[in-house]
Amino acid sequence: MDNPAVPAAPMDDMASAFPGAQNNTRPPVRGATEQARHALMGRPLFSLKLHLYLGSLLTFIFGLVVAVALLSTSSTVDEKLVFLDAANEFVMELQQARRFEKNFFLYKTNLPEAIDYADRARDILKRNLEQLKSVMGAGPFAIMQPHLERYQELLGRLADLEKNPQGQEYQREREAIQLELRDHGQKMVSLAENLVQKEKEMVNAATRRFRTILIFSLCFLTVFMLVVTWLLKERIMASIGRFGSYAQRIAVGDYTPILPVRKYRDEFSVLALAINQMIDEIQKREDFLIQSHKMRAVGTLTAGVAHELNNPLNNIMLTAHMLLEDYAGLDDGQRQEMVSDMVDEVGRAQKIIRNLLDFARESGSTLEPLDLRELMEETVKLAANQVKLSGIKTELSAVDNLPRVHGDRQQLQQVFLNLILNAMDASPKGAKIQIMVLPADEPNYLAVKVVDHGSGIPPHVAASIFDPFFTTKAPGKGTGLGLSVSQGIVVKHGGKISVNSREGAGSTFTVTLPITTIPAEI
Repeated sequence: MDNPAVPAAPMDDMASAFPGAQNNTRPPVRGATEQARHALMGRPLFSLKLHLYLGSLLTFIFGLVVAVALLSTSSTVDEKLVFLDAANEFVMELQQARRFEKNFFLYKTNLPEAIDYADRARDILKRNLEQLKSVMGAGPFAIMQPHLERYQELLGRLADLEKNPQGQEYQREREAIQLELRDHGQKMVSLAENLVQKEKEMVNAATRRFRTILIFSLCFLTVFMLVVTWLLKERIMASIGRFGSYAQRIAVGDYTPILPVRKYRDEFSVLALAINQMIDEIQKREDFLIQSHKMRAVGTLTAGVAHELNNPLNNIMLTAHMLLEDYAGLDDGQRQEMVSDMVDEVGRAQKIIRNLLDFARESGSTLEPLDLRELMEETVKLAANQVKLSGIKTELSAVDNLPRVHGDRQQLQQVFLNLILNAMDASPKGAKIQIMVLPADEPNYLAVKVVDHGSGIPPHVAASIFDPFFTTKAPGKGTGLGLSVSQGIVVKHGGKISVNSREGAGSTFTVTLPITTIPAEI
């Protein structure tokens, strides 16, 4: 056909199975709409609504997982910070105990304060026993706890010793306790400071993990939403574009049902079903319109047929009267000759009526290779009686050895007959109509030209002559559907119809049709 074909992309939801501009163009087969419906609805459902729901659900699940991870990390950081405060407090208590311990040995003061701070450190150790073990490990904790207990024990012995600070024995024991207190104190503070440092590193690691999860989750969520949105946009925009193409090809007469090529169906599948049903209804109405216009053409031809039938009927009447009146005086040979004349005239009348009935008969589209020259000769014969009555001459010329076209004989004959009758209406009595069959200017196409030398078409009217119900004839002389119906038939056959006219100098209507490129037996 003349309209652009709809490409069938590999993952397209629906595409035309009927290329509109190929030479082997065929009208849609009856029942194709039902087949298309089964094909469209026989696929699994993956609707746009489900697409949106899945995208939203996956986004929600991902956000939930990220939120749980962030909350868990945040909770860990909070716990670490609380424990870090306790660890710092533990170190400070130990350091205070050591400071007062040194004051005692220097100035013999603050021993009770040293004991008090050591007790506080012990209480902190008991309150955070499990956390200390998890951070320091069982080995270092097992070392630090005996140091603290021994440190407290030594401070207690030192307090007891200070109750009687005299004698040489007092001095030796005091120095021994001082050395041991210094050793245990240094080791406790060193272990506690390592604990604080390790806890700070864990807090920093948890904070970095929190930031990393947040940044990567935001990046991934952004990419995921962009992908989901892009896929949804592709589905919607691509489908809208395809349906725009479908509307264009339907507008120029390609009524091929929309078929699926995607593996799933969605809301656009329902739209395709509705369009296929619309196409089916349009096809039915167009067929009815074509048949109605054909019967109008039959009515136009009836006057010529009636005139042409008068001749054989008059001959039959005269021969029958002669046979009736002179029957007794005629020999057998004369009688047989008169009966034979009547039979010939009846055959002539039957042939005229049969041609008219063949043209008028309603039938489904029958596609076959056609010889345009032969088809035009039959069409000219069909209009011969009307042409004779109008006093107009027709001249048919055709290039020899032309290839065939592929189409419906009756529909194409209706197109050419309509053009001939229009040319007769536009031509004065005694004028000549030229009909030419020749190769078209466009490769792989044939052209049929119907040339009249009548009044021509005014420029302001030429643009509207193919519009439905547009006519320049007097009221009651035409419906304005002839050229519109003809154009629809030609487009369905993959061709086009055009006009070249000059007011006062006649018009040339040209029908171009694609040649047949497949073997005739196919």
